[in-house]
Amino acid sequence: MSDESSSTSSSQLVEDFEGELDEEVDSEEGKNQKDRGSPTPSLSSFASLRAVIRIKQKYQAIKRRRQEMALGLGTQGGLTGAPRCTSPKIFTFNGLTPPPFPAIPSVPQKKKKRGRKRDVLYPPERQRKMPKQERSRATSGLYLLFAIVFIQVYNAIENLDDHVLRYDLEGLEKTLRREMFGQQGAVEGLLSHLNDYLSTYVHNKPLVVSIHGPSGVGKSHLGRLLAGHFRSVVGDTLVLQYYVLHHCPQEADAMQCARNLSTLISEMVEKAEEEEKIPLFIFDEAEHMHMEIFDVLLQLVASKQSNEYLNAIYLILSNLGHAHITKHMLQNSSSIPMAMTASGRHSNLVKELTPILRKTLEKHHPLWSEADILPLGLLEKGHVMECFLEEVTREGFYPDHSNIERLAGEIEYYPAVGGREYSQTGCKQVVAKVNLL
Repeated sequence: MSDESSSTSSSQLVEDFEGELDEEVDSEEGKNQKDRGSPTPSLSSFASLRAVIRIKQKYQAIKRRRQEMALGLGTQGGLTGAPRCTSPKIFTFNGLTPPPFPAIPSVPQKKKKRGRKRDVLYPPERQRKMPKQERSRATSGLYLLFAIVFIQVYNAIENLDDHVLRYDLEGLEKTLRREMFGQQGAVEGLLSHLNDYLSTYVHNKPLVVSIHGPSGVGKSHLGRLLAGHFRSVVGDTLVLQYYVLHHCPQEADAMQCARNLSTLISEMVEKAEEEEKIPLFIFDEAEHMHMEIFDVLLQLVASKQSNEYLNAIYLILSNLGHAHITKHMLQNSSSIPMAMTASGRHSNLVKELTPILRKTLEKHHPLWSEADILPLGLLEKGHVMECFLEEVTREGFYPDHSNIERLAGEIEYYPAVGGREYSQTGCKQVVAKVNLL
């Protein structure tokens, strides 16, 4: 309906416009005729004539356009006899069809062969090598350092073995175990100190071992065994056995004895330094030693001395503190199992008695603050019988067991404690008893 109304309105407008044009043309023509009848035409007549010509041309163009539009509608399939539609044509996209795209030539695809998959090929064995990398200098230096350290450690171990072999500690151990009765734990402790010290020649302090025990337990005998062994390995000139009651019996000569002892020790350590050996100094019966001699020894064992004074062994033998040792063993023997070994009993003895003995000995002189204390325990009746057997065999008597038991019964003992009988004098009277046979 809207299309029909718009077409009728547009046709009416065209007709009105045509009528107005006809009227204007007629009026202009009448004027022209009047002007033509006049003898003298004016310039306005020519202007009007041109206007009429333009209007007529415009009219003819519009008329021609209208005819073309009517012909176009008729050819588009309008019904015959239907009224012409004079409305202008409106453009829409409904009747348009997109032009076909140009055909893209198809590329022929290659057919994939469905064959057996090929295995991955590796290069041959001789070519399968990583590219050579430059070795860092730091790595080479590290290997060199490891080699040097290994050689140094190996040489140190060899030197340790050489030192130990030089002093024949295995032979010393056999001698002490054979000769020392009832003191196997103390022997192991002493050998441990000697082994640690003699394994090298460089030290920061001398070895000072103080051996304490009651009378007759083997202190002096131990000193003689050590002196004899070291004389055989380092020489007689590098071993000193100092008996206070023999070398300096008078207290008035204590100062002179101290100076002489200092000079003697200095000469021995200097000679030992030249020969690269370690000397041994044994001080027996130290309970009778004068304070001036203790002072000299303290100066010699001080760590501020020169190197030759640091490479020396000092062995102090005394019965100082024997009361503490005797009391401890008599009170604690009942709690010690019979199956416990000698080394186990001695380790307990050292652990419990060392603080007590050190406190007592340091009151006597400060020298014992620099020493390793090693107590010797009481001897049992079985140990005394071993002493008799050894002495009887040495003197050439027949080792009759009944005779040895009779001699051992003549020794005084403490009351039995825990099934053990401890001798009051140890093996001190054994030699005198055997000489009476």
